[in-house]
Amino acid sequence: MAAITAAMVGELRAKTDAPMMECKKALTEADGDMARAEEILRVKLGSKAGKAASRVTAEGVVASFINGTTGALLEVNCETDFVSKNDDFLAFTADCAKLVAENNPADVAALLALPLNGSTVDTIRSALIGKIGENIMPRRFKRFAGSNKLVSYLHGTRIGVMVEFEGDEIAAKDVAMHIAAMKPVALSMADVPAESIAIERSVAVQKAAESGKPPEIVEKMVEGSIQKYLKEVSLLNQTFVKNDKQTVEQMLKAANTTIKGFTMFVVGEGIEKRQDDFAAEVAAQVAAATKATA
Repeated sequence: MAAITAAMVGELRAKTDAPMMECKKALTEADGDMARAEEILRVKLGSKAGKAASRVTAEGVVASFINGTTGALLEVNCETDFVSKNDDFLAFTADCAKLVAENNPADVAALLALPLNGSTVDTIRSALIGKIGENIMPRRFKRFAGSNKLVSYLHGTRIGVMVEFEGDEIAAKDVAMHIAAMKPVALSMADVPAESIAIERSVAVQKAAESGKPPEIVEKMVEGSIQKYLKEVSLLNQTFVKNDKQTVEQMLKAANTTIKGFTMFVVGEGIEKRQDDFAAEVAAQVAAATKATA
């Protein structure tokens, strides 16, 4: 049996907003497996345990660049929200987005090696770190190139969306704004990742089994839950945010517009920000000072 520490309980509580004792019970049942414990809490507590996906802890910005049918969406991280508003940091991010679109680097390492302002991206980055005093690093990017038209939408600097489309630009822009608000995981139900469906099915099976209903009813309950989930997370099946009487697909059809694909970045998504324990830090400094004078 894995040892369940207070830190583990605290981490699970921060991810789920579930009560402390429920977190400890879930971790114990999951033998310390954090992902399994989250799943157990979702079964027991429903949507209360589903806030992890919306909690963003790292800082930084998302930037976009479009030139005709070529474009790029880029996330660059820093340590504090204060630096994410710094003009030099924002200019560096904009330069990087343009470089991605124009040079098609294979990965972040290749981006860092590209020439920028008579030097390289990495050298400019290092100089910026020295000037600002915080670590700065491009995290991820998506480049678009082809025959499809492009439109982007930035919700502040923390959420960025780029959409490939054919048809009306206004309709495509509305879809980009919709994506930022509703955060679909796929274009259509058929595009939802199999692993995401498997997780939802596992949760649905466990919830349905607790109902005590006959197997054939349980099976229908599970399938109903899966279909509901697929509609909620697929862009074309979502209710359009500007008109709750139609789906996104219906809106696009009326506008004679087709969405070919999209990418959305949320700053810090999936990154855990370092949490400083001030009391522990002071205690460590006192202990070190005592040892040095002993």
